[in-house]
Amino acid sequence: MELFKNVPNIDFMGRRRVGFALSAVLLVLSLGSLLVQGLHLGLDFTGGTLVETAYEEPVEVAEVKAALQGSAYEDAEVLHFGSSREVLVRVPPLDGVEQSTVSQQILERLRQDRADATLQRVEFVGPEVGRELTQKGLLALLYALGGVLLYVAFRFEYRFALGAVAALVHDILLILGFFSLMRLPFDLTVLAAVLATIGYSLNDTIVVSDRVRENFLKVRKGSTEHIMNLAINQSLSRTLVTSLTTLLVVGALLLIGGETLRGFSLALLVGIVVGTYSSIFIASASSLALGVSKQDLMPPEKEGADQPDQTGMPPSSRS
Repeated sequence: MELFKNVPNIDFMGRRRVGFALSAVLLVLSLGSLLVQGLHLGLDFTGGTLVETAYEEPVEVAEVKAALQGSAYEDAEVLHFGSSREVLVRVPPLDGVEQSTVSQQILERLRQDRADATLQRVEFVGPEVGRELTQKGLLALLYALGGVLLYVAFRFEYRFALGAVAALVHDILLILGFFSLMRLPFDLTVLAAVLATIGYSLNDTIVVSDRVRENFLKVRKGSTEHIMNLAINQSLSRTLVTSLTTLLVVGALLLIGGETLRGFSLALLVGIVVGTYSSIFIASASSLALGVSKQDLMPPEKEGADQPDQTGMPPSSRS
């Protein structure tokens, strides 16, 4: 499927400094937020208790929060789960409070406000498990980036590998910064979306890099910047079709997937947008800034290919 009748002629590399400037501003905002207020980690990483309650009639989140005011749980996170009659209460670890009694105490507080509150589910995550999940999540990100670096360096050239990793780090930091700025819960589902974004963004980068290598072999004349622009424009239709169709699915998840998938779908939504952008303005532009050239991707000449044999004739002249 092609979006354009003819290959467009957009000077992406000519605008790479604008892209770098925009990315620099977004990265400063993201890093500043991460350093100042950090991530709002979910119970998967911090530990604590999750209490699911149900009502016979719809209930507002503000009403549940008001019922918990004045207790040890007034700072608990409250949100709808599935429908307007079901509510999740997330409570971080509290000093001097037995975890086994948390759910009953919360239910008692809620029933003082509305007698139709019933307990549906209780989950407890210990702080040790949370720390272990945090360490494993960080290791998963590092392993993914290391694997990308090795794969792209082996398949293309180390400058392309550095550009691809720069784009992936850019995407990860922007997703984390978005969740930090918006104070959205960061849990295992969001981490899974970040890892999925790495694969999505890398796929776009590989397609563009492969087209760059083909053009280096086919196009006899033209600067490296011209060849990269040509490659990006040739793959632009495919990139946009892939991004738009994926956004439709992720948008559906965000709108009707419920509270459980909200963080996952929102992280994917941000990841698809910044991943598409970075595969053009960060990965390719970084490789160009590192000095990649046509000679770096030319296949090596075979030894003896132009050496004369015993007849004195080179192989290309033999019948």
